[in-house]
Parts: sequence; C-alpha cells; structure tokens
Amino acid sequence: MTPILEMDRVSIRYSGDPAGAPAVRNVSLVVKPGETLGLVGESGSGKSTLAAAMMGLLPVNGRVEGRILFRGDDLSARSSEARRRLLGSRIAMIAQDPFTSLNPVVRIGRQLIEFQHWRSELDRKARWDRAVQMLRRVGLSDPDLRMKQFPHQLSGGIRQRIAIAAALLVGPDLLIADEPTTALDATTEDQIIELIRASREAMEGAVVFITHDMGVVRRLCDKVAVLYAGEMVEAGSVVEVMDTPQHPYTKALLACDPAEISEVTRNLPTIPGNVPPPDGRPEGCVFAPRCVEVLDECRTVMPEPRRLGEGRCAACLRVGAA
Repeated sequence: MTPILEMDRVSIRYSGDPAGAPAVRNVSLVVKPGETLGLVGESGSGKSTLAAAMMGLLPVNGRVEGRILFRGDDLSARSSEARRRLLGSRIAMIAQDPFTSLNPVVRIGRQLIEFQHWRSELDRKARWDRAVQMLRRVGLSDPDLRMKQFPHQLSGGIRQRIAIAAALLVGPDLLIADEPTTALDATTEDQIIELIRASREAMEGAVVFITHDMGVVRRLCDKVAVLYAGEMVEAGSVVEVMDTPQHPYTKALLACDPAEISEVTRNLPTIPGNVPPPDGRPEGCVFAPRCVEVLDECRTVMPEPRRLGEGRCAACLRVGAA
C-alpha cells in the first residue's frame, strides 16, 4: 500500500540564518491510509515548521533537503502551480487559531463557497448546499444561520468546527491539524478530537495531528513522533512509545502529563530549562543539558535514530547499549 505521506531524511534550513543551523534535521516519517500520526513536543521543537514543509508553505527563504512524497510523488519535483492545485484539492490544514484562517470581514457562507473553487462542475447553489451539509455534519446547529454570520459572531469552538468543515470540503487525502484544540475548553476539545477521528474514517485518508499534549496523542493517534529542538528523538506506535518510552525526553513529557500523575499535588512536574534555538544547540545530543540520564559522551556525540523494530526508533546513546 502506497503511503499517503513519506518524509525521507528531511532537513529544513533558512537562507538568512547566519549560523546556518537547520530548524529541522534528518526527519523520516511514513503515514499510511487510515492512520493518524501525532507530532509532539514543546514549543520550538519544529512541529509547525515540519507541517509547513508538508504543505509547501515555508517562507521564501526556507529550503527543504531530503524528499517529501505525497502518494509516491516527490513534491519538490512539482511546479509551484501544481503544488497549489494539490493543496486546494487533496491536502488540507486546520490551523491552531481558526480566527486567523477565516476572513473576519466575509460571511462564513461566502468563504465556504470559495473553499470549493476547484469544484468547477458545481454552481453556486450546489456549493452552498454542500457547505450547509458539511456544517451539519460537523455538529453545528442551524447551519443556515451560521452561513450568514461573520467569524467574530461565533465562539472559538464553533469557529474551529467551521475550519474543520472548510478542510473537509476539500475532500483531502491528507489532513494536517496544527494544535487545533489549544485554545479550547476541555469539553470542546473532546468534541473536536472525536470530530477529527470521525472525519479521518469518513475520508479514508490520513491525519497528521500536531500537539504538545501527550494525552491527546494517546486518545487520537495510531503513531507518534517526538520532536525536540528540530530532531526526531523517538517514534513508533502510540502503544509502544507511551507504554515503554526509550528516550529521556519522551519519558519527561509523559511525566508532565496530568493524566499520568497518581498523587494529589499542588505542583505539576516540569522539565527544567528551555528548548534551545537552532543557533544555540549544544555540540552533542540536543537534550543533554536538560537530561537526567546524561552521560559524558552525550555532550560530544550526536546520536542518530536507532531502529528498535518495525517503525520504532529512538535517538539516544543509552538505547541498545549493553
């Protein structure tokens, strides 16, 4: 079965960076039809940069090294116009803040009609009816009213549902969701997660879900890739990575998940320190300055991902050591 998305040793650099350090380095991923891949890590880990590369939406000074394949086709070999058509018909994205992805001075109905510009066989009424049906499908009451409203008249949860409806109107093979539940309350977050799960099943495609929340990954995703400072430090099935984490950073993230804390406490666990910027990364393992399991060798040797089984790897010198 041809994967929906395949990234082969992908690194991302910005031409104006005087240090020349990659924002993302040597990431390899495979997402097959029907799968949901979680990209997880703290802010500054490279998750959104990787998503922008998948979409072909890097800034003009961004450069991708390696290959990004969509259904076996190398996206870098396509013209900019061909990539634009692909984004409008087979790849869609849900942004973290739906208000930034919706035009504040245009009614919802007009925007949802324009999202269907590639459906040239449909007239305006057919596109309107299709949009109303999609709003109903994502659980919005009175969709005819929503079509006539402006984004500022809607709550964050409703705007996010509309953003999901807009993405699904494309009928994508690949749906990229960039932290779509970050600004929502717990109840709305649960509803959005269930909606994305149902949408994946309905479209028979794949989902890449970007988050910093390990609990969301456990509930929604089949596979997970853990990113830190532009490096993929661990990847595998959600069950394997969550139940038997191998990299110290993965262990630290799981320890900070409130759902994993069994004792009542006023102070939630944290990871001391901060994610270093590309021009401030250490010589060896990027996590070494914050790692509680650090070895002397970790400060000088950059570990490469070590294969632990089918689709499972971890980039740590302790992994596989005698």
